[in-house]
Amino acid sequence: MSFKICILTQYFPPEVGAPQNRLFELAVRLQKLGAEVSVLTAMPNYPKMVIHSEYVGKSYVYEELEGLKIHRSSIYMPKGKGIVERLKNYFSFVWSSYKVGRRKLEADYDYLLCESPPLFLGISGWLLAKKKGAKFIFNVSDLWPESAEKLGIVNNKFFLWLAYKLEAFLYKRSAFITGQTQGIVDNIKDRFPSKKVYWLPNGVDLNYYKPLPESENRLFPGKRFVALYAGIIGIAQGLEVILHAAKELKDHKDIGFVLLGEGPVKQELEQAALDMKLDNVLFLPFVTKDQMPEVLSKISCAVVPLKKLPLFEGAIPSKIFENLAMEIPVILGVDGEAKHLFVDEAGAALHFQPENADSLAKQVVQLSENPALCKEMGVKGRKFVAQKFNRDALAQALFQWCQDHRED
Repeated sequence: MSFKICILTQYFPPEVGAPQNRLFELAVRLQKLGAEVSVLTAMPNYPKMVIHSEYVGKSYVYEELEGLKIHRSSIYMPKGKGIVERLKNYFSFVWSSYKVGRRKLEADYDYLLCESPPLFLGISGWLLAKKKGAKFIFNVSDLWPESAEKLGIVNNKFFLWLAYKLEAFLYKRSAFITGQTQGIVDNIKDRFPSKKVYWLPNGVDLNYYKPLPESENRLFPGKRFVALYAGIIGIAQGLEVILHAAKELKDHKDIGFVLLGEGPVKQELEQAALDMKLDNVLFLPFVTKDQMPEVLSKISCAVVPLKKLPLFEGAIPSKIFENLAMEIPVILGVDGEAKHLFVDEAGAALHFQPENADSLAKQVVQLSENPALCKEMGVKGRKFVAQKFNRDALAQALFQWCQDHRED
């Protein structure tokens, strides 16, 4: 026998982004393995925080995407960047998802998997799981509110106390918890030793992301060696380090840096690059998933930074996987689990000290002067992710886990 599962997430295609891709790829594979999969999600709005035109004015939409049953409910779009507006955004979907899920979802799911963050969505997930008679799986891709507190996004002591209480409430009421990194899994196990915690890492589609002939048209015209950051241009990434490294390398006329994507600090960084008179830094808008393989064929290496915080020592940014699958070397500004996996174990990345521009600049120069090393790291990278982070194998393992624990 197979099982029925509903995935509850604020983020899903046609939006682009790491959680969107990860959950869509997992859902499609579970369905191909024999599970019956539904998705309850918000009206598409990411990354510009504007409802996509075809969904404007609608409170509920049902559609199908590659055989998946997709239920969409309304979400409030914030008018500012403050914490109050952000909370209104989160809680609007908590309420609308519960209301739509209660009426539109079927009654006999075996599992309801809820994506966190946002942590608050767990309220809707837990209530819907009870309503539908499903086992509640809390899928933790980032420890929250820990990350919000340590990044300084939330400072109100009372609000943080409430958030930690909610986190514990949801963990304790989960049938089991899935964690995206081993660090997240270990953290939850230490705090909640009685809970079943399952490692469900991100991965890569090796048939989609595969080596392409290196394009003669570089992503940064006129630059022989192009270092790319692609993804959210936000606070956590600490992307100022790329601007300062670019400043150090202004005399290296063949080296260029590209920052591709959207996010809350993009305008600030663009202005900083202008103020620093950086003609070796290029900002580009985000691209869709189907454009990424071609984009990656036009670069020399990928730069993957995060701020220097103990919080991020267990982080594994998703962009690592796609680059390594395409045999592109990575320069990694992340300590802990990611460094252990991709630098020490795989030999597919070079490490620079987080937020250290001089360290980053030296690694960029090293790769730019050593094409053979770039090639060697690329080959090692694809082999490593094929062995450990193949999406097909990860979905198969979760499918079997769910089969084995249906009667628990």
